[in-house]
Amino acid sequence: MSIFLSYILLGLSLSAPIGPINAAQLDKGIRFGFWHAWLVGVGGMIADGIFMLLIYFGIAQFVDVPIIKFLLWSAGFFVLCYTGYESILKSDSMTGSKSGFRYESRSKAFRTGFLMAASNPMNILFWLSIYGSMIAQTTDQYETSQILLYSSGIFLGITLWDITMASIATGARKWVKPRALRIISILSGFVLIGFGVYFGVQALRLLIG
Repeated sequence: MSIFLSYILLGLSLSAPIGPINAAQLDKGIRFGFWHAWLVGVGGMIADGIFMLLIYFGIAQFVDVPIIKFLLWSAGFFVLCYTGYESILKSDSMTGSKSGFRYESRSKAFRTGFLMAASNPMNILFWLSIYGSMIAQTTDQYETSQILLYSSGIFLGITLWDITMASIATGARKWVKPRALRIISILSGFVLIGFGVYFGVQALRLLIG
């Protein structure tokens, strides 16, 4: 049980650092509420799960191919810059009543989180180093069922953090004044664009050589 709890804590610690997913959760939660923010996290978690499966079956090494890296960096650049731009553009709806926020489907929130995580080479390499080392360490010591159990502990930790972020964003939406919400949404948008520009620079470096 103590080992399982340690992997839950690992999932929490992996999700906690501020990144594109957290910024998008904050923005969606402020504009649309708990479920939109949580679904951004769920989309990112599904992408993480795919990466973990690829690593488990030894396929993730193909991500190191330059053309694949370039495509991923480029996709990340467009997804993050577009999402950030959208966040800034739609922030003006927050200066009026909260009931006047423009509606956005929950499926779009899910797709946003999934595409952000799936198009992020840093995310793939991150899981390759963290989960890959875990697989290397535990394969000789534990059975497959135990590895799956500990992997579910990581997912549980990520889920708990996603719920926490969605709750924080929803709380801000309820208690913070519309003008302050607009500022937060604009800042979140610039954070996303900042990450997107970084991805674009990495893509250019691969292209130029």
